[in-house]
Amino acid sequence: MIIAVMSFRLHAPWVHNLKEKRMIVKSLITHLQNRFHVSAAEIDEQDTHQIIAIGVAAILPHNAMADSLMDEISTFVEENTEAEILDEQREIR
Repeated sequence: MIIAVMSFRLHAPWVHNLKEKRMIVKSLITHLQNRFHVSAAEIDEQDTHQIIAIGVAAILPHNAMADSLMDEISTFVEENTEAEILDEQREIR
């Protein structure tokens, strides 16, 4: 059993309040959960308007599937948000 863990730090300069940010975060997390069947949540920067930090985790049978899934999630996040990706971290446990 392999656990794939990813975190994204995004910058959304057009966001001016927490309500706008929550709409973006909720939408992205819901899309990640529905499309990839992973656990996803906002993990940091809850009170910062323009910075979004999201964590994603999945349990997979082997490393090849973990690498493939993480590549797909990374591409999905890049293509489905206007926010700039400041940082992406990956870990396989």
